[in-house]
Amino acid sequence: MSSTDDTFQPASFAFTAESLAKAKATIAKYPAGRQKSAVMPLLDIAQRQEGWVSMAAMNVVAEMLDMAPIRVYEVATFYTMFNLKPVGKYHLQVCTNLPCMLRGSEEIVAACKTELGVGLGETTADGLFTLSEVECLGACVNAPVIWIGDDYYEDLDLQSTKTIIQALKRGETPKAGSQTGRQGSAPAGGPTTLTTVGGDA
Repeated sequence: MSSTDDTFQPASFAFTAESLAKAKATIAKYPAGRQKSAVMPLLDIAQRQEGWVSMAAMNVVAEMLDMAPIRVYEVATFYTMFNLKPVGKYHLQVCTNLPCMLRGSEEIVAACKTELGVGLGETTADGLFTLSEVECLGACVNAPVIWIGDDYYEDLDLQSTKTIIQALKRGETPKAGSQTGRQGSAPAGGPTTLTTVGGDA
């Protein structure tokens, strides 16, 4: 648990009434004797409540699921989706894996550093933004990609990255998805086969 700095650790954690209801509903989805399978969803609920997953929250999850706390720690420290220390309101997670790198993720990281004035793994002084480098986000065809909150921002370049960050600074919610306007993961250049309906291509 070395990645959870004691400096950040609260003495206790309790689910709010709303979060507790979600947790109980989640546990109820699993067959009797299989409630431990709810560990990841419960950690997610805890993270959505406090912005990260403290050891106190892990201990509460362990108690709810009748698990040894170490088993919960193992899950929380294995999956990078769980933040083990406080992060900003906007957590910018930039993919720098091979497909994104080939499509310019280094430029995206540089744009984030310039706009936010922080490096990778750092949080802005106002606590609003945290910048992180992550492995593959699974949207390789739309690289490069940033994951912010529950949204993916895809097909990024230097200017679109700056525009997104500036919008967040103004308290706006930028449009998620492709920043070039393409539909889903369709070819960037448009269709090249089956270009007509009911006739020859």
